[in-house]
Amino acid sequence: MISGKFIFLLTVFLAFSQIANSGSVESSGEIYIRINQVGYLPNDTKIAIVFSHKPVKENFFLFSKDNKSSVATLKAKLVKSNSWGTFGYYYEVDFTHIKMPGNYYLREKKSNSKSQPFRISTEVYQNQTKKLLGFMRQQRCGYNPFLDVVCHKKDGRSMYGPMPDSTYTDASGGWHDAGDQLKYLITGSYATAHMLMAFELFPNIFADETNALGQPVPNGIPDVLDEAKWGLDWIHKLHPTPSKLIHQVGDDRDHVGWKLPDNDPSDYGWGPNSYRVAYFATGKPQGLNKYKSKATGFANLAGRSAAAMALAARIWEEYMKDTVYAKECLRSAQTLYQLGKENEGYQQGNSYGAPYRYNEETWADDMEWGAAELYRITGDASYLEDAMKYAKMANTISWMNRDTASHYQYYPFVNLGHFALFDLVDEKFQDTLIRYYQEGIKYTFNKAKTNSYKIGIPFIWCSNNLLTSLITQVILYEKMTSDTRYHQFLIEQRDWLFGRNPWATSMFTGIPSGGEYPVDVHTSIRALKNKEVPGGLVDGPVFTSIFNSLKGLTLINSDEFAEVQNRYVVYHDDIGDYSTNEPTMDGTAGAILMMAYWESFSR
Repeated sequence: MISGKFIFLLTVFLAFSQIANSGSVESSGEIYIRINQVGYLPNDTKIAIVFSHKPVKENFFLFSKDNKSSVATLKAKLVKSNSWGTFGYYYEVDFTHIKMPGNYYLREKKSNSKSQPFRISTEVYQNQTKKLLGFMRQQRCGYNPFLDVVCHKKDGRSMYGPMPDSTYTDASGGWHDAGDQLKYLITGSYATAHMLMAFELFPNIFADETNALGQPVPNGIPDVLDEAKWGLDWIHKLHPTPSKLIHQVGDDRDHVGWKLPDNDPSDYGWGPNSYRVAYFATGKPQGLNKYKSKATGFANLAGRSAAAMALAARIWEEYMKDTVYAKECLRSAQTLYQLGKENEGYQQGNSYGAPYRYNEETWADDMEWGAAELYRITGDASYLEDAMKYAKMANTISWMNRDTASHYQYYPFVNLGHFALFDLVDEKFQDTLIRYYQEGIKYTFNKAKTNSYKIGIPFIWCSNNLLTSLITQVILYEKMTSDTRYHQFLIEQRDWLFGRNPWATSMFTGIPSGGEYPVDVHTSIRALKNKEVPGGLVDGPVFTSIFNSLKGLTLINSDEFAEVQNRYVVYHDDIGDYSTNEPTMDGTAGAILMMAYWESFSR
């Protein structure tokens, strides 16, 4: 994540011991068994991964925890793909034929090696979206319901705006980006629009347990809409007139150590815990110190903010019956989109004292999305014409058909514009959109054949964001085509996120309850409050070469995963590892559609 906690002074109070979860793996040290800890739907493909330094010749038993008996004897099938250089032998244990609901674990016949427990049930993913939304509420800036405090009331003072520098402009609200407390329209616009699309696709999934402030009082509105409105209201502030757009609040001067948001010691020239800089989008390179961003326009920001507003206009009119707010959102969608047309190109994030920033270099996908959503609500044919033009420009440009990419270079990590446009065009153009999606899926599908885990992503920074986006693209592809040829691939990507990986850990905090999941995460809440915040998606594993190149990265505790680490890709549940173990706001929001899809099978 672009947090820059890489320059934190990691003080002695961080040396608390790593907490062991009750779901830890039992192993003889010879044979390792990896499964999806959350569990499997009855009709899922169910394949465990087994690895060892020596050949595994014995069978495996599938045990029912409910009646304490063996329900199946299973053979291990040798996998001959790349082992990533640590273990010499990898196997698959297939128990797809077991569909009976219940609680299970796998055990190797001869040794004492057994897997973590897991369930088979239509309800294994029930209520998981609640946890992700809980993490989003914990990231709120302004009033933070998790801490019950008000923070950053003085955001912000303008830079690069049409007014004199340091002019006060109200940019309060929104979400803190990750373990840091910066705020980006780059990520906030996507998080907002993604949640709204997830609601439209799966409206019956989302519960009502909180009010608009995120307090545990129902208000008659699905919580996902309350959370999306938190983002919408912030975007309205960032776009106060048709010609103005703020794209970032704060910069890496934020990174002065662990801190709680209501007592922020960072100083932007107006004293600690005071005003923060608010950067206006200009379409030109920006930077107040040594490091400068690149920019050719700001249609990336304007286009997907327009998509969020157009989605909101439709939802608030049709579902909420609030025509006043719907009209306000539609006006913003139209002026934002026009800004995008006038400023085609991309605006990146700004840094100050460090070279790390959001390097987004795409924008046509965002304009496609905005145009498609505006056509859907207005019926104005010019929007449809634009959407098709931008779709052709966006084409298959993505990280998915590449082996590496810069940090956030191809953002968002899934082009939701192609899906938004799909049912608005004729069959010939639909075939084009299907081909665009399929090309990325096929590339990752073929890449997955080169490793034992069948994982198709490059392990760049925020690899988990890539993985949830790939899953989302396959889900949307299936909805567009009814073609399920990649469904097993989809399940394999999902299962990696929940424990079918070298480290036997989920990549979401607090999921599953009682399982192995990230605990010692790179956040101030963990460092200063020693609290867990369920539902956050951590950055995820990175190439070892990336891990070794990052500045200021220091592991605080001994590596609990040392015996299964490899020379290719690493992950650490360690508060000092900002590269793999920092939960992110946009990564979590970007997993909500995926999680809602799996939860829909329980309805």
